[in-house]
Amino acid sequence: MQKQARYSNSQLHGLLLFVMSCYYIVPIAGAQNASTGLKEVDVGVILDLGTILGKMSNTCISMALEDFYASNLQTRTVKIVIHTRDSKDDAVEAASAAIDLLRNVEVQAILGPPTSTQANFVIDIGNKTQVPVISPATSPSLSPKDNPYFIRGAQNGSSQVECLAAIVKAFNWREVALIYEDTDYGRGIGPYLTDSLLGVGTQVRYRRVMSLSATDDHILKELSKLMTMQTRVFVVHMLPSFASRFFLKVKEVGMMNKGYAWIITDGLTNLLDSVDPKIIGSMQGVIGVKPHVTNTRKLQNFIERWRKRFRRENPDIDRFELNVFGLWAYDSATALAMAVERSGIARSKFKKPDSTSNMADLAAIGASEMGPRLLQSIKNTRFQGLSGEFYLVDGQLQPSAFQIVNVIGKGEREIGFWTRDYGISRKLIQANNRNYTTNQEDLGAITWPGESHLVPKGWEIPTGEQKLRVGVPSKSGFDEFVKVVTDSQTKSVTATGFCIDVFKEVMELSLPYAPYEFLSFDTDRVGGYDDLVYHISLGNYDAVVGDVTILENRTTFADFTLPFTESSVAMIVRIEDDERKNAWIFMKPLKMDLWLTTGAFFVFTGFVVWVLEHRVNQEFRGPPHKQVGMIFWFSFSTLVFSHKEKLISNLSRFVVIVWVFVVLVLTSSYTASLTSMLTVQKLQPSITDMRDLKKNEEYVGYQTGTFEEGLLKRDGFDPSKLRNYSTFEEYDGALSNGSKNGGVAAIIDEVPYIRLFLANPKYCTKYTMIGPLFKTVGFGFAFPKGSPLVPDVSRAILNVTEGGQLTRIQRKWFGEEAQCEEQDGTRVTSDSLDVESFKGLFLVAGTSSCFALIVFLSIFLYDNRLILASNNSSLWQKLIAVAKNFDEKKENSSDASKKTNPANEGMAVASDCPQSPATSNSWPA
Repeated sequence: MQKQARYSNSQLHGLLLFVMSCYYIVPIAGAQNASTGLKEVDVGVILDLGTILGKMSNTCISMALEDFYASNLQTRTVKIVIHTRDSKDDAVEAASAAIDLLRNVEVQAILGPPTSTQANFVIDIGNKTQVPVISPATSPSLSPKDNPYFIRGAQNGSSQVECLAAIVKAFNWREVALIYEDTDYGRGIGPYLTDSLLGVGTQVRYRRVMSLSATDDHILKELSKLMTMQTRVFVVHMLPSFASRFFLKVKEVGMMNKGYAWIITDGLTNLLDSVDPKIIGSMQGVIGVKPHVTNTRKLQNFIERWRKRFRRENPDIDRFELNVFGLWAYDSATALAMAVERSGIARSKFKKPDSTSNMADLAAIGASEMGPRLLQSIKNTRFQGLSGEFYLVDGQLQPSAFQIVNVIGKGEREIGFWTRDYGISRKLIQANNRNYTTNQEDLGAITWPGESHLVPKGWEIPTGEQKLRVGVPSKSGFDEFVKVVTDSQTKSVTATGFCIDVFKEVMELSLPYAPYEFLSFDTDRVGGYDDLVYHISLGNYDAVVGDVTILENRTTFADFTLPFTESSVAMIVRIEDDERKNAWIFMKPLKMDLWLTTGAFFVFTGFVVWVLEHRVNQEFRGPPHKQVGMIFWFSFSTLVFSHKEKLISNLSRFVVIVWVFVVLVLTSSYTASLTSMLTVQKLQPSITDMRDLKKNEEYVGYQTGTFEEGLLKRDGFDPSKLRNYSTFEEYDGALSNGSKNGGVAAIIDEVPYIRLFLANPKYCTKYTMIGPLFKTVGFGFAFPKGSPLVPDVSRAILNVTEGGQLTRIQRKWFGEEAQCEEQDGTRVTSDSLDVESFKGLFLVAGTSSCFALIVFLSIFLYDNRLILASNNSSLWQKLIAVAKNFDEKKENSSDASKKTNPANEGMAVASDCPQSPATSNSWPA
């Protein structure tokens, strides 16, 4: 057992010097065993022989050496001789015993002492004298890495923190309070446990350090402080000597009732068998963890032998059970015997310093010659012991599985196991493909304090504690969401509105017993919503309720519940006047690119028809100005199907048939679009894109105190072009005036506000919503970081949302959504037609015209092949001749039969250029 550190470091060092001077006598020389001839190796044992644990360990060490030498009778060459000293549960006595053993006996190793405070001094002595110290001290503050001659013959106390964190995570506890004794043993685990709990999302919200000299009144005072806190999960790290007093007071003040959860560490759980039944009665419902020891036949046989021997050696002790500390002592002694046998060391002298004038100096003892060799042999020892596999890594025993127990009745009941590979499980042996889990369903039935079978929530609003301080935004306007009224005399705050009603409904479901009060925060004068949330981190509020949007930057100051509304950012803009008042509305059915494309195809089609008909149709001949006019007239006359010219060429008829179909589709589409524009009231938003606002340097509005200001600045808006407003009336005035008359071109706000604004018949006829432009999570309630209230309130929000209460509250404050015909009209607006809609038609028309033109040119050039093939004319003369032939009217076949066609008639060409033969009209051109 560990005892209070009653001495300061300076006092302890002074006492050590005094003790060393007192023990400076001539060492007793050892000799070989006369009867057996075995070499003897002296080993010291330092135990608290006045405690049950000390007596248990002493018996186990003796039995370990007896069993080892009995099983190796034929091969053994060395025998360990133990020299036992009583530390009397005191650090100075332990150090004195170590000096006595080293100076007067010259022991080669020391087993013990058992507690961290005692071991701390003995380990320092072992380091200086190069004598291995095998101690079951579990405190992580004692590190074998920093103390090369320290062997931890037990599991490191920090090895259990992952198991403790897994239990906390299994029950979704977000906060715990750590209570530990003010000793090396108690303080050592704190940092490791805190880090492990943070890894599973749990905070050590409170720490209470209990002095071993604390009176009962002081313990009651500390417990009273814990009762006034929200946390109801307590992790206790104490040894039985002080824990016995502590839990009696816990029971006395009523902290072992329903709603509390207590977890004890392995130091206390391992020794529950030795605790008085009265103390066990005050610990009902406590959960404990301890290293698991496999119940083998070898272990059962040893327990039976140990009980008989322990009862014979200690007849005055009625209550005793062998625990893991006794098994560790047995395995440590066995490991030391194996290492001594394997290293082959005999009695080893201590190498004295050259000068020993200072008799009180620890260096006068010298250093063991065989110490380094024995140390290495111990570290390389590996075997299957009673407590499990004895396997040292970095000088300490490796952890195994942990057993999770529930204190019930007169003892403990196993409820599960924890392993580093598989987490929490009902049975220890698991399949290799099982993943790491921390589910409470994997634990057996647990009886909690107060004989409750309901899992404690882990927190409560303590009776008598001040009310929850709930900050609410106070602002002008938007009363439907939050409205705050402060009484001028009592200064009490009354809050109403949609968000407040949702909060009240949620609190009624999740925390019906939790009192709260509203505190006003003026977002118009003191600061914006970001400042309101920031005050939670300052400790000014326990929660913030209102139309507070969940944003990433705000989560650095507070934790938010699930959102109770959907939200996004959109834009309010004016609706332009009716298009029917536009004098140029007849141009709007088609976009400019379609107008230009259609006009180009009219001209191109007329030109193609003129080329095909010019030589054979008298109506397409005449003076140049008449022919140019014919090109435009004929193509545009097809728009209303009023062309009167008779077409002779089959190619031109083919082109016109395709073109007339294209014109039919175009005119029908134009007529339908224009009819829609003239018969349906058209409402067009004045702005359709935020980029237009920046490009035109328009003024933009936003709601006072909200995050939209920062959003607009990050999006590149000039801060001088931003204006803030606080009411819907201000929205209306600013939008009506416009950007050029002291108002704004658009207002950026969240969708819930915009919908409420447009639900008013006064506004829905004048304005419309564009967006959403940005997506946000929605409104939520804010609590301090790590608050255990967040999960419960979030679950209550889901219940309110799914249960229909939220819809009822919405109707109460916002009414039914307004049916605004003008807004409906906006939704039926259609865009003008563009060239993309008729790309296929134009492709068909262009292809057919080009095909006819290519066929015509091929036939024409073939008929004039003699002119083109002439070698007596220049290229220019050939082109002139071909052009004259094209301009010549081509006679019909009936005319050609009535009159001759002399070779020198038809077209005037140069005398040296042959004329083309009479063309055939077998395929009309």
